[in-house]
Amino acid sequence: MTVVTRFAPSPTGMLHIGGVRTALFSWLYARHNGGRFILRIEDTDRERSTEEAVQVILDGMQWLALDADEGPYYQTQRYERYRAVIRQMLDSGDAYLCYCTREELEASRQEQMARKQKPRYDGRCRGGALPRANIEPVVRFKNPLSGVVIVEDQVHGRVVFENVELDDLIIQRSDGNPTYNFCVVVDDMDMGVTHVIRGDDHLNNTPRQMNMLRALGATPPAYAHVPMILGPDGAKLSKRHGAVSVLQYQLEGYLPDALLNYLVRLGWSHGDQEVFSRDEMVAAFDIKDVNKAASAFNPEKLLWLNRQHLMRAPVGEVALALKGQLALLGVTAADQRLLEGVVMAQRERAATVAEMAQNSLFFFREFEVFDDKAAKKHLTPGSMPLLQALAEGFNRMAAWDTETIHATIESVAEQQGLALGKVAQPLRVAVTGGAVSPPIDATVALLGPEVTQGRIRRALAFIAAGTY
Repeated sequence: MTVVTRFAPSPTGMLHIGGVRTALFSWLYARHNGGRFILRIEDTDRERSTEEAVQVILDGMQWLALDADEGPYYQTQRYERYRAVIRQMLDSGDAYLCYCTREELEASRQEQMARKQKPRYDGRCRGGALPRANIEPVVRFKNPLSGVVIVEDQVHGRVVFENVELDDLIIQRSDGNPTYNFCVVVDDMDMGVTHVIRGDDHLNNTPRQMNMLRALGATPPAYAHVPMILGPDGAKLSKRHGAVSVLQYQLEGYLPDALLNYLVRLGWSHGDQEVFSRDEMVAAFDIKDVNKAASAFNPEKLLWLNRQHLMRAPVGEVALALKGQLALLGVTAADQRLLEGVVMAQRERAATVAEMAQNSLFFFREFEVFDDKAAKKHLTPGSMPLLQALAEGFNRMAAWDTETIHATIESVAEQQGLALGKVAQPLRVAVTGGAVSPPIDATVALLGPEVTQGRIRRALAFIAAGTY
C-alpha cells in the first residue's frame, strides 16, 4: 500500500503554527514511507474564506518547503462531484431530504433539553417526507441507528462511539451547497488518502465520516489526531502568545528548518536528540510515536534551536535569508560573496537572521553616525597616529585577506607598544561606527580596501574636528 496523506486547511484565518505542525507530521509521514502528500484547500465556508488566507497558506508552505506531490486542490472547484455523490446517496437510500424549518428544529431542541436529553435531530423526515411549499430541503446522511464506530486512532488508541449518539448530519444545505464534513469524505475517498493526520478537535467528526465512507463502499483511512499546542501559560495557543501567521516567523528571521525542528519536537521525540536536519526528521518520524498529551509552546526553545540551525545551515541558504532581511531594512545586497562572508562572520553571533541583518548593516551601507559612547572612548586625538599607521599599513599590503590584515594590525600594535585590543578597538569604531563587530581582521577583509580606507579617513576627520 502506498501511503497517502493530506494537509487540508480551511482559509478562514491565517496559517498558524498548529496548522503547520499538522502539515509537517503529514508531510513527514508520507516522506518517511515513500508515499504521496496532498495539499487541499477546504474553502467551502464561502463567507469566511478569503483569498488572503489562501495565499498565506501557499506562501507558508513554500517558505517551509513542505512540497506537495498533488494540489493544491480546492473544494469549491469540486461541487459537481459532491452533488453527484449526494444524488447517488439519495438514490441508494443512504441520504434523505429534510423539510424541517429552523423554528421546528429549535422547538425540538428546547424540548430535548427540557427532558435533559442531548439535543440532536429527531429523524422526523428519515422515513420520507412530502415536499412543503416555499421550503428548500436540506439533505441528511442516514446514520446507522445502532452499533458502534471504533476509531483505532494512532495517537489516542481505541476510541468507541455509539451510533445512537450521532444524529443524521446535514450533507447539503438548502442552498444546494455541500457541507464540510461531507466534502472531506468524498475528497479522502477520491484522492486515495490512507492516513488522516489532523488536530484532535476533529476526533468527534471521525465516526460520522467513517460511516459515510462505508455507506459509499470505501474503506476509511487510518486516523491520527494530534493534540493541540498550548501557550506558555498553559492556555490554548492564541494571538496573544505570538505570531498570527507562520509568515511572521519568516519576517522575524527564523530559518524554516529551525521552526520545523521545533514543531516536530512538540509531542514527538527520538531519544535525546534535540536538533534535527530535515533528512533526519524524515528518517526518524513515525506518527505512532506522537504523544497524546498537549505540548506548550516555548519561544526561548525556538530561539535556541534557531541559533543551532544558523550555525549548521548551508551558508548559501542563510545568505538568501539575510538578503531578504536586508531588503526589509531598505538595503539591496547583490554581492553574493559579501553576503556569504557576512554569514560566516556573524552566524555564531546572532539568534535570528533579522538580528544578523541589523548587526551587519555597516557591511552594506555607510553608517550615519558613530556610536556616541564608543566614539568618546576610542576616537580620540590619541587614536589618530594608530589609525594613520593602520591606513598606511593597509595601503602597503600585497594581498587583502584576513591573515595579512591581522599581521598588519599586529605590526602597528607592536610599533606603538600597545596590546592588540588597544589598536583593534579604535579601528573597529572607525570602520563599523560602533564597538561591536565580528573579529576585526575578518570585518576589514569583508569591507574591502576602498571602504576601509574611506571610513578611516572619515574617522580621522571626525577626530580632527574636535567633536569631543
